[in-house]
Amino acid sequence: TDPECGAGMVYAEGAAGEKAPVVGIVSKFQTQDRAVDWSRKTRARLDAAAARKWTRPTDLMPTDGIVKETAEDVTRGKRTDVAKAQAIYDWILANTYRDPKVRGCGVGDIKAMLELKSFGGKCADLNGLFVGLARAAGVPARDMYGIRVGPSAFGYKALGAGSANISKAQHCRAEVFLQDYGWVAMDPADVAKVAREETDEWLEIDHPVVAPVRPKLFGAWEGNWLAYNVAHDVKLPHAQGGKVGFLMYPQAETAEGRRDSLDPDAFKYTITTRPL
Repeated sequence: TDPECGAGMVYAEGAAGEKAPVVGIVSKFQTQDRAVDWSRKTRARLDAAAARKWTRPTDLMPTDGIVKETAEDVTRGKRTDVAKAQAIYDWILANTYRDPKVRGCGVGDIKAMLELKSFGGKCADLNGLFVGLARAAGVPARDMYGIRVGPSAFGYKALGAGSANISKAQHCRAEVFLQDYGWVAMDPADVAKVAREETDEWLEIDHPVVAPVRPKLFGAWEGNWLAYNVAHDVKLPHAQGGKVGFLMYPQAETAEGRRDSLDPDAFKYTITTRPL
């Protein structure tokens, strides 16, 4: 278990010179849709330690420099945490886009995105930028790393797993902590995914196909997804390589070093799912 964020993991090792071990993991879980009721407020507070934890910087998500400057520009004049979260969400959708050519779910290096004005990416980039800007604006936020496990009942093929083989269905979502609502679900990256991949055309954010998703994913998640963890800067047990920015893909090392978990020729695994 990661000592900082509590991410659970399974570790296996084979003896030198032996064939690589085959490891199988079976998880049984229940999912549910999630949506905040904006008409019902409740007094929700984080203690000081938790507030510091969920506003602190990580290696890939600093909260100073250009990240802080951008967050201040985006949230200028916004007095409540809800207004700040909405402003950041809207800014992400106005300025970023999903780039299908990005490997895996992206790297999530938000400082580089802002410095280079390179706003194309996938969920770890776009939702990571949302979380980093929220933290820099003083709003507690976190990424949740996981995987899609079923089709979307919301009616979008881009927002669901298309088959029982979900080996490439990893997806991270985001949460912000709002004082009148507690932890609230967010997913601007999936709005961008609908705009880019739901049809053969690259749609504008206000296109009729995309428009219903935009307000839906400000405060809600569809329950066709399994969360793994909220860990950042993870030191893998017994690993010789450095930390990983987040843990959403299987990882492996040999005597020659860490394998590229996004290279199907060098690293193979299969993840399947079925309803019970």
